[in-house]
Amino acid sequence: MFFERIVIYKVKRKRLTQTFPWLLPVRKIQRKAAFYLGMQLDNRNYSKTLLSIVLPHTLFETNTPLYNYKTGVDMTYQKNKVFNLKLAAKTLNGMIIKPNETFSFWQAVRHADREIPYKNGLTITDGKLTTTYGGGICQMSNLLFWMFLHSPLVIVERHTHKVKKFPDPSIDTPKGVDATVSEGWLDLKLLNNTRYTFQISIEFDKDKIYGSLLTDKSIDKRYEIRTENLSYIKERNKVYEKVSIYRDEIHVDSSEYIARDHLYDNYCEIGYELSPDILINYDETS
Repeated sequence: MFFERIVIYKVKRKRLTQTFPWLLPVRKIQRKAAFYLGMQLDNRNYSKTLLSIVLPHTLFETNTPLYNYKTGVDMTYQKNKVFNLKLAAKTLNGMIIKPNETFSFWQAVRHADREIPYKNGLTITDGKLTTTYGGGICQMSNLLFWMFLHSPLVIVERHTHKVKKFPDPSIDTPKGVDATVSEGWLDLKLLNNTRYTFQISIEFDKDKIYGSLLTDKSIDKRYEIRTENLSYIKERNKVYEKVSIYRDEIHVDSSEYIARDHLYDNYCEIGYELSPDILINYDETS
């Protein structure tokens, strides 16, 4: 006797704001109010201090291109994104994270547009590439997260992009180390449970954004991020990227490996055509 395999797909219900788009502005106000109220009541001490004096020790430095020429979209939105990044950077550059403080991306940039408004930039909403006020600011949260990964700071909250709509600007860009943010919904938070004070430094030139993580005292360790088990799998006619993220803790003087931690596994949909030489596995159950 043969039985036919039956696969049941759950029908995703539309959100109320998708059915009635005119409710979205009200919903955003409601979510933001609850979002910040929640942080007032969660017993965390959030970092707020901007220090003009630069801390003496550099723990990690990095940079990324300001413009992604692979989006296939009007470059005006890339220029708007750079404008937004520079506006947000004014509230981030020099920020210190003291012992027992928690860094929150949205607490830090909450009033960045108080005097000068953001411009419309690219963003992904409900899996679709669109433009919105302040779009592109995720590049800043991506940069910060990559910096924080190279430190002993503890990840409290981090979210991946559900869909990657265009290729990384460089083949050297690490997979699975992004950090999307959405005010009222998604934040990037890290806890400083060490005896060190950390400081964020953000700078720009015409092509790149530069980020540094500084400390008040020298740390005798360095941190390396490794991605392993990268794979692509096709499920229900969609391609997903899977990768595991590890952090190695290494003694600066002896180069001895002290510890290795599995931080998380990243899983996201690929919304563009992959190179033909990339192997895609098929999920036989879907």
